[in-house]
Amino acid sequence: MRHIHYGAFDPKQGVAMGRPREFDEQDVLATAGEIFWAKGYEGTSTRDLTAGTGLTHSSLYGAFGDKRGLYLKALDQYLDRTLRERIARIERSHTGAAAIGAFFDEMAARSLADPLHRGCMMVNTAIDAAPGEAEFQRVVADETQLIEAFFRRAVEAGQASGEIARRQSATDLSRHLLSVLLGLRVLARVRPDADLLNGLARSARAILTT
Repeated sequence: MRHIHYGAFDPKQGVAMGRPREFDEQDVLATAGEIFWAKGYEGTSTRDLTAGTGLTHSSLYGAFGDKRGLYLKALDQYLDRTLRERIARIERSHTGAAAIGAFFDEMAARSLADPLHRGCMMVNTAIDAAPGEAEFQRVVADETQLIEAFFRRAVEAGQASGEIARRQSATDLSRHLLSVLLGLRVLARVRPDADLLNGLARSARAILTT
């Protein structure tokens, strides 16, 4: 648990006075992330965040900075617990086409299991971010490169074993798979249909042998 101290500020002493407030930073980020994921960055108000986390405005932003800073930290935690964890876990048990298939099957299943049809917080950030939001764009660009690199490793392993055709380069295939994935996650928000999303997962496998 991270201990963060808040209280009335004494301008003469230049220190915070009063009793310390304690909360778990990871729990607060998880709660804020759920709110941002459901409502979007622009659609989330400070009132939403304080009501959800149980913290005051001053405590919340005193610990995490402004709304943008809180969003970026919550998004990073979301990516660490979902996308990055999934890639690491799948690569420990699968290689080649099996890794790609497992990844897409899990993404489709988790999208369909979400009753709120929120899609992916990272993809939502790419769609919802206002022009000029350089920090948001950087995070999304970095994560799409991470996904592309995962696909490239899997394709290269499959091509080396002969299970994936070499008619296209590993780079081209990995980027094509990335585009299918992003399309799946966008459609999960607006057309959360099992036939559609599972069909996209199947098409990801078919790409590898055509």
